[in-house]
Amino acid sequence: MSASTAIGMVSESLRTLLVEEMTLTPAVDVTILAPDETGGDRRINLFLYRVHENVTLKNAEWRVKRGAPTQLTPPPLALNLYYLLTSYAPNDPLTGNATAHAILGEAMRVFHQHAIVPNNRLVSGLRDAREQIQIMLSALDLEELSRVWGTFSHPFRLSVMYEVSVVELELLGEQPMGKRVQQVGVPDIQAPFQPPIVNDLTPLRGPVGTPITIQGQHLAGWQASVTMMRKRVVDGVKLTTDAITGTIPGGLPPGIHQLQVDVAHLHRRVFFFEVTPS
Repeated sequence: MSASTAIGMVSESLRTLLVEEMTLTPAVDVTILAPDETGGDRRINLFLYRVHENVTLKNAEWRVKRGAPTQLTPPPLALNLYYLLTSYAPNDPLTGNATAHAILGEAMRVFHQHAIVPNNRLVSGLRDAREQIQIMLSALDLEELSRVWGTFSHPFRLSVMYEVSVVELELLGEQPMGKRVQQVGVPDIQAPFQPPIVNDLTPLRGPVGTPITIQGQHLAGWQASVTMMRKRVVDGVKLTTDAITGTIPGGLPPGIHQLQVDVAHLHRRVFFFEVTPS
């Protein structure tokens, strides 16, 4: 829909809905005038007094352009429209404003029965809109109602307020959509390394100060740590071969002790080493 005419098209569609659906005899004129503008003596009037941006749709995403699935358009400006619905009729000496009340009630019936404006009552420019045009009776705010009427020279008349949403004003500009994946090949998974493995400890017994060798596979390039009774045998050494060398630390009593090997937190192994008397 056009940004310059969409609001007017909504007002025209609401008027068409009232003209076609109201059943009073004789027929009632439907006008779209300000309260201080002159109209017929027997009519129902729609006055657009406020326009607000729809906060729910304010942060909408870009959309696929209609008729061009490879293009994206910016989110439209989504609006809520607020109307004052007022009835007019000559006063009767006995019943007073009863006729105006009847006209207002009939118009309210139409808006309630057709809370979503039917497609055949919409102006052609609105029939392909993404959002439906919904009519909702607003809670009566006497202060706001008095403020609206207070801006005009005419005396207050019985009125009701309606909120109409969502009216979308499409923006200019577009951008191409990112290309879709056309083909997925067969995945080729290659392990970047072979995990380190610790195999053997030699010797398995001896006094403190005994040199030891831990053999393994794929150890070169990784850091290794070896501890024995919380004493460091090897402390974060970067290996250059597939062997770890060290010395049984002093201060250990004779007996069997755990010797813990950790290679880069990728492989751990525990050996049992017997410390013999010197």
